[in-house]
Amino acid sequence: MDKIQLTQKKYDEMNAKLDQLRTTRRSEISDAIKHAKEFGDLSENAEYSAAKDAQVANEAEIARLEDTLSLVEIIDDSEITTDHVGIGNAIVVLDEDEGEEMQLQVVSSLEADSRQGKISDLSPIGKALVGHTVGERVVAKTPGGDMHLKILSINK
Repeated sequence: MDKIQLTQKKYDEMNAKLDQLRTTRRSEISDAIKHAKEFGDLSENAEYSAAKDAQVANEAEIARLEDTLSLVEIIDDSEITTDHVGIGNAIVVLDEDEGEEMQLQVVSSLEADSRQGKISDLSPIGKALVGHTVGERVVAKTPGGDMHLKILSINK
């Protein structure tokens, strides 16, 4: 499997969530199962069934996070360069079709949030921009059609 590049902040957030699922959430579910068992017949016990479903979902999420975290490579902030677009860069691009500037940050797919201007390096726009330098024009092939972008600045 390919490594997943993450910022230290996102890695810490994911580890905190994993810890919460392993400790607090497991304990809550265990208590709910114990409580539901007190109602008697488990075959017709909706509370027991719901608690067991929650347990399965929690364990699946723990396994998913553990698998993901095993593939993580932390991005060293000191190694982020402004020579070309890459993960960790804040960039300003000009959408030449619309005539408007966009401020974006290139992040891993796990950190992407278009509402905050965080685009994945694997997204159509991210793929088009990664590796290019200030002044270069790129074409991003998006589901909505081609976007013509010019890189105006690259920052850390």
